[in-house]
Amino acid sequence: MKVTKQDSWNAHLYDDKHMFVTKFGEYLFDVLEPKKGESILDVGCGTGDLAAKIAETGAEVVGIDYSTNMIQQAQQKYPHISFLVEDAASLPFVQQFDAVFSNAALHWMKQPEHVLQSIFQALKPGGRFVAEFGAKGNVRLIYEAVFEQFRNLGITFPATRFPWYFPSIGEYTSLMESVGFEVSFAQQFARPTPLQGEHGLRNWLTMFASSLFEGLDEEQKEEIIKAVELTLKPTMFVNEQWVADYRRLRVVATIPNQQ
Repeated sequence: MKVTKQDSWNAHLYDDKHMFVTKFGEYLFDVLEPKKGESILDVGCGTGDLAAKIAETGAEVVGIDYSTNMIQQAQQKYPHISFLVEDAASLPFVQQFDAVFSNAALHWMKQPEHVLQSIFQALKPGGRFVAEFGAKGNVRLIYEAVFEQFRNLGITFPATRFPWYFPSIGEYTSLMESVGFEVSFAQQFARPTPLQGEHGLRNWLTMFASSLFEGLDEEQKEEIIKAVELTLKPTMFVNEQWVADYRRLRVVATIPNQQ
């Protein structure tokens, strides 16, 4: 399904200032263990770096993302790989892939049951699903600092504007099992994440939290970001670098062969 809403993702900023997303995803690549000749779907592929790494193994890769900007950047960088603008909650694939891979993307998808059903449908019997994304408590210090500034300014923040889905390990594995997956591995863990440069927190807010500031003028946004930086610097600015309070959920599951 093609994107019809406004695309707020800045693919160039993503590649320039947020390559840690790909770096941390390399461990998940090792968990996936792609093999030559396999068909693999990368859900939430961003600008395509991990899809390209998977393709280097000889696997046939399709990368999908909801952002047209991200897909266009991926297509320019890796024209030999198939990249498509698709909604992960309504994928058009039926028993097409040996594996589905997703790094740092599922927490953007606020219909998790539909997404899991769609991924389940895309996999062949016996296929595997390997993913990592934001868990319960992810970046809590950051968004609570933003909300505190909203309250100080008398700004009401609609809960529907919160852009993320951060489940607990129990919540998500139960959901996976209800869809039909057999969960073989699940881990929830803290992963303090360095943000590039002295403006790392500001860049992170611009890249990943822009929806929090919708409806505000630039002066209000700047006032809030400066106050958030001031609030968090004593605990989150370490050795001249911002370190975000990431918590991650990593899962591995399969589809029973009898499906």
